[in-house]
Amino acid sequence: MVDQFLEYVEKHQNDFIERLRKAVAIPSVSSDPNRRQDVFRMSEFLIDELKALDAINVETRDPGQQDFHGTPLPLPPIVLATVGNDPAKKTILVYGHYDVQPALMEDGWNTDPFTLVEDEQHRLLGRGSSDDKGPVLGWINVVEAHKSLGLEMPVNLKFCLEGMEESGSEGLEPIIHQEADKYFKDVDSVCISDNYWLGTTKPCLTYGLRGVSYFHLTVQGPARDLHSGVFGGTVHEPMTDLFALMSKLVTPDGKILVPGIYDQVRPLTDTEEKTYDNLAFEMHELHDAVGSAVNIHDSVRHVLQHRWRHPSLSLHGVEGAFYNPGDKTVVPARVIGKFSIRTVPDMELDKVTELVTKYVNDEFNKLNSKNTMKIVCSHAGNHWLASPEHWSYVAAAKAVERVYKVKPDLTREGGSIPITLTFQDALKRNVLLLPMGRGDDGAHSINEKLDRSNYVEGTKLLGTYLYEIAAAKPE
Repeated sequence: MVDQFLEYVEKHQNDFIERLRKAVAIPSVSSDPNRRQDVFRMSEFLIDELKALDAINVETRDPGQQDFHGTPLPLPPIVLATVGNDPAKKTILVYGHYDVQPALMEDGWNTDPFTLVEDEQHRLLGRGSSDDKGPVLGWINVVEAHKSLGLEMPVNLKFCLEGMEESGSEGLEPIIHQEADKYFKDVDSVCISDNYWLGTTKPCLTYGLRGVSYFHLTVQGPARDLHSGVFGGTVHEPMTDLFALMSKLVTPDGKILVPGIYDQVRPLTDTEEKTYDNLAFEMHELHDAVGSAVNIHDSVRHVLQHRWRHPSLSLHGVEGAFYNPGDKTVVPARVIGKFSIRTVPDMELDKVTELVTKYVNDEFNKLNSKNTMKIVCSHAGNHWLASPEHWSYVAAAKAVERVYKVKPDLTREGGSIPITLTFQDALKRNVLLLPMGRGDDGAHSINEKLDRSNYVEGTKLLGTYLYEIAAAKPE
C-alpha cells in the first residue's frame, strides 16, 4: 500500500502544485485588517477541500473577536476535521496554519507574491508556499491519494488549522484546552509541520524549542521632553540611565551578565553532545543567512549549541527615543528599552523574571539617579523539549529513511512555537515537529519558496510517516 501511495504522489505532483497555486492566490494576511476577509476565504477553501475528500466532522470553532488597536475584528475560525474513526487504529492530530505574512512587490519580490511561480530551479515561489500552506496541503494531498486509490488510511487523522498563527495564534489556546477531552480526546500523538530543515540538503526531526521572556525597561524623569541646549548637563537624562542599564545586560560576545541565569541551565551530557555529530550544516549557511561573517563562535557545533541549548539575551529597541533621519536635540522624558531572553531547559520563567528584576534594580540604584525606573516582563513563553526516542519520532525517522534514503538529523531550534507546548500540556501527548521545507525557504522574507522536490517528497514523507505510526508499538 505504501508503494501505491508513493507512486500516486509522484504521478500527480502537478495536480498538487495546482492546489498550492490556488491557495497561494488567496492573500490571507492575518496582520492586515484589510485582508481579514481573505483569511476567512482561505478557511473556506480548506473546508471545501476537506469535504470534497469525504472528511467527516468538518467543523469550525469561533475564537471570538480581536481588538485591533481599538477596532474589533472577527477572528478567523479554527478548522477541525477528521479522516477515519476506526477505534482499532491510532489517531494522529496534525496542526497547521492558513494565514501568511504580509508581502508586497515593492518589498523586493521578483514576482507577484500571491501568484505561485515555478522558476528554472524548480522552486515554487509565493507567499505561504513554505509557511505554512505547502505543508498543510501536503496532508490534504495524502488524504486525496488514499481516497483516489481506494485505500484505507493507515491511521485516523484529525486536523486543527488556524488562521492567526502569524499574529500570535490569538484565540487558539483556549479552544485547544476546551476540546482536549472532546474533539481531541482520542488523539495518540500530535504532528506539526511548521518549521524547516537545518540546512538545504538533509531532512530533520525537531525535538526542542527555546522559550522567550520579553522585558520592558522604562526610565522616566522630566515631565516633558526637553531641549538639550537649555537643560543638558543640568538634569538626570532618562536615555543616559537606560543606556547604562542596557549595557550591563549582555557582553558583545553574547554572555548574559544577569547573575544566576546560567545556574538553571541543564548541563550538556555526553549523549546530547553526540547529537551534534555530523549534522548537515556548514558555517557558510550561517553567513548566508545573516548576510555577513559576524559569527561569535568558530565551529558549527558551538554555533548550534548556542542557538539551541544555551540561553541568549538580545537588545531590540528603544521606545520614546528620536529615531528619524536628521538631527534633533531633544532630551526624551521617558524611554522604554526592550530586550528578551531566550530560555532553555531547566530555566523557570518566574525565576528568570525574578533574577532580571533584582539585577536591573540593583544596577539602577548604583547610578544614584533621580529618575524613576520600572522593569516588567511583558510576555513569557516556556521552552519545549521532547524525546527523540518516543515511538512517534522513531516512526518519523523510519519514514525519512524510506523516502529520502538517509537518517534524519535530530535538531532543536532557537525560536519559539508556543502552540507546541500548548498541545503537549493540554492533551498530555507527545508532539513531533516534522518539517517539509528547507532552511533557505525565506518564510518571512521576500521571494519565499518551497522547492518542488520538498513539496512532492514532503507529501510522500507525511503519508509514509502515517504508515510507520500504524506499525509502531507504543511503550
